[in-house]
Amino acid sequence: MEIRYALDSERMEISKVHAASWRFAYKGIIPQDYLDKIQDGRWADRMDVTRTLVCVEDGRIVGTSTISKSRLERLPDCGEVISIYLLPDRIGKGYGKALMTAALSELKARGFDEVFLWVLEENERARRFYERFGFLPTDDFLDTAIGGKPLREVRYVYKNN
Repeated sequence: MEIRYALDSERMEISKVHAASWRFAYKGIIPQDYLDKIQDGRWADRMDVTRTLVCVEDGRIVGTSTISKSRLERLPDCGEVISIYLLPDRIGKGYGKALMTAALSELKARGFDEVFLWVLEENERARRFYERFGFLPTDDFLDTAIGGKPLREVRYVYKNN
């Protein structure tokens, strides 16, 4: 397994990982008809590969994480894990842990001692993962809707010491 920054030529492969992960992770959370319509290339044109880490095994991208300086003006000194996605058959096998460790290490190297992320409140599997990693939930929420369903995102924080 290798974790490195993405190449521009890998946009479509990364987008396929996002799509497969969404279809698996959000089943029962986001309306199924919305998930069924997600195309593999949906995110290819919008991703910033300069901030995207990929987890590669046997020449194939099996996971991805996008990191950044906080996108929120009210948290200018924080780093942010924008996303972390794995192919469904890699979940629970240490790939997510390796990818998150690399993401936090990169953010620490950029000088961010506090890191946050957003997770759908109903996504219990992801919440357990983040909590085992040391992220703590806050009272900060975002209300949104996906596929016509109202959803809430919870902000989690991590002290990167």
